Amino acid sequence: VGHCHPDIVKAAHEQNQLLNTNSRYLHDNLVDYAERLSETLPEKLCIFYFLNSGSEANDLALRLARQYTKHEDVIVLDHAYHGHLTSLIDISPYKFRNLEGQKEWVHVAPVPDTYRGLYREDHKDSVTAYADEVKNIIEQAHKRGRKIAAFFVESLPSVGGQIIPPAGYFQKVAEHVHKAGGVFIADEIQVGFGRVGKHFWAFQLQGEDFIPDIVTMGKPIGNGHPLACVATTKEIAEAFAATGVEYFNTFGGNPVSCAIGLAVLDVIEKEQLQAHATEVGNFLMKLLKEQQIKHPIIGDVRGCGLFIGVDLIKDQAE
Repeated sequence: VGHCHPDIVKAAHEQNQLLNTNSRYLHDNLVDYAERLSETLPEKLCIFYFLNSGSEANDLALRLARQYTKHEDVIVLDHAYHGHLTSLIDISPYKFRNLEGQKEWVHVAPVPDTYRGLYREDHKDSVTAYADEVKNIIEQAHKRGRKIAAFFVESLPSVGGQIIPPAGYFQKVAEHVHKAGGVFIADEIQVGFGRVGKHFWAFQLQGEDFIPDIVTMGKPIGNGHPLACVATTKEIAEAFAATGVEYFNTFGGNPVSCAIGLAVLDVIEKEQLQAHATEVGNFLMKLLKEQQIKHPIIGDVRGCGLFIGVDLIKDQAE
């Protein structure tokens, strides 16, 4: 919501003067904040875990998925990056290809990129073709006696090249993943909180009928303050609690962080930042498309709200 936004600074300062504790101590801010966040999400996603970073959120999402499904394997998209913890480097092709390589429990699906990818704009049904790639991965894994815990994906792949997956892709993938006993995890760390303009969450671009099983949040959630969240269903949370090993995070959901989180939501609403992202994004896209006509080096301009990618190329045909 902008550098040193006065409303955020004020919320942090006021709460700091009153009380900041570790989250063993109950405080209204945590409940108020969870309720406010729940208003932005589908009803099914009603349990919230608060943490300090997007990496922590994605690591917890992985644990939730494995505990709920009792499976280990994870499917990710090529070029993906999900965080800096060991567990997340393992599911980030962007990183592991330069490090120890791919673990046997990790499966990499092609990015649903209709510009440079396997199946392009001229393909008769790129949505099904890309989803079938995931289905094939599941079948191959099953033949090797492996079981899928989760399909882990950024709602809009960012490090992978600012890709806009074709609408309907997530629904078809979720069908294959659920059938295999896995869950669908939507990483909204870079693209959530109204950045895409027309929706609060980027996964909503896929259509009203699509709801992930787990959503992770970070980066903009606290406007630069270390704050993150995992939202999930009652069933998944109950399976996680059933281990008897409670989840505890010393400062995840502390009163100051939650005061800041609430203030961020207030500012987004008050200053109509979602509509702003749409308007400015459309304006920028229009200008970029004008440049595209003039310069053959610009192969593709794509985006949604303030999530925009420009592909620079050597050859239009290739």
